Amino acid sequence: MNERTMNAYVAILEEELILATGCTEPIAIAYGAARLRETLGGAPDSVRAEVSGNILKNVKSVVVPNTGGMKGIRAAVAAGVIAGQPEAELQVISDVTEQALAEIRAYADGTPMEVSCMESPCMLDIRLTGTRGADRAVVRIANHHTNLVHIEKNGDVLLDQPLVASAEDNLQDKSVLNLAEILEFADAVPLERIEGLVGRQIDCNSAIAAEGLTGDWGAAVGRTLLDGSQDIRTEARAWAAAGSDARMSGCELPVVIVSGSGNQGITASMPVVRYAEHLGAPREKCIRAVAVSDLITIHQKTGIGRLSAFCGAVSAGIGAAAGIAYLHDEPYQVIAETVTTAMGMISGTVCDGAKPSCAAKIAAAVEAGLLSYAMARQGRRFRGGDGIVTKGVEGTIRNVGLLAREGMRETDRVILKIMLECEEE
Repeated sequence: MNERTMNAYVAILEEELILATGCTEPIAIAYGAARLRETLGGAPDSVRAEVSGNILKNVKSVVVPNTGGMKGIRAAVAAGVIAGQPEAELQVISDVTEQALAEIRAYADGTPMEVSCMESPCMLDIRLTGTRGADRAVVRIANHHTNLVHIEKNGDVLLDQPLVASAEDNLQDKSVLNLAEILEFADAVPLERIEGLVGRQIDCNSAIAAEGLTGDWGAAVGRTLLDGSQDIRTEARAWAAAGSDARMSGCELPVVIVSGSGNQGITASMPVVRYAEHLGAPREKCIRAVAVSDLITIHQKTGIGRLSAFCGAVSAGIGAAAGIAYLHDEPYQVIAETVTTAMGMISGTVCDGAKPSCAAKIAAAVEAGLLSYAMARQGRRFRGGDGIVTKGVEGTIRNVGLLAREGMRETDRVILKIMLECEEE
């Protein structure tokens, strides 16, 4: 692999493997709210939050960490305004005192706050408008979670970036990614160039998965899986699901994300880590295998987009299966067929927002990936022309991107409509 391509791959990992506390969509709102407070010079007297449908979908049912169990946009705004440290970006509300916790609840209950779903060309779009006395400020984030595109105060524009529909706006060029070179990169990259990034992912995501298996979080999907079986295949699913059990229910432990998602960061890493431990693989081999999983997940998600009606756990479960195959020293063809077969098997699983059931979808995605790997090892696969599967792994990845990005637009709108009409218990 030439140095230029290797540098591009390292840069992609550096950009994507970010530490975040809490589900990234409410945290993006909290980050915007902290920037709004900073711009106004103090807590707003009133706030209008206009968000795209996918933001609304992913904030509605998830617990915002360090809020005492509060959910939703009002909680995220209040946390960011009262306790947000904007310089910490996706860890903006990772450090909240007991006094601030009480102030967050009081601010959420007592501050006029209007929330609406806005039409936007961007799947991820947050526009917060706040007033403080005679002052008025606007903060807007679009396309990825900390991408500030507009800040103004009292009509004076302090920041203004062109608003584009691409989820890859201002990010590394990921057109360089392909399966063959991902595997070449994993073999060739000097360990010290990825050890800190991927090692942190392994350590942080293992910690929250362990918490999910011991604490009473969400629907306890991970713990339920381990109730009846201790085999490595079940263990891989359980540890991935358990991390989501904890994270979706407000666990304050940080997670290293992939493609803007903590659930994807957990799913891409934990099955590989558990298999590495089961096989007695050295730490270096585990790090390289997780890097394979991360990059294959990112490669799939580039065509799909960061937020869509397509469940991102699917891409990460497929990436994890490829990482596990890499751990077993499988050749390119087996790994390619693992990825292709899994995409033909489980693509189309819908994203209906961040919430406890994400853990179950993660378990299903990992299982599909492992089944596809077992098939590939035995020379069994789906062939080009079988549904959305086409000849070659890269063509199938493009097809799935097209399905998610264009084919599921109306699905996304219907999901949001259903969610807004659902009765809560």
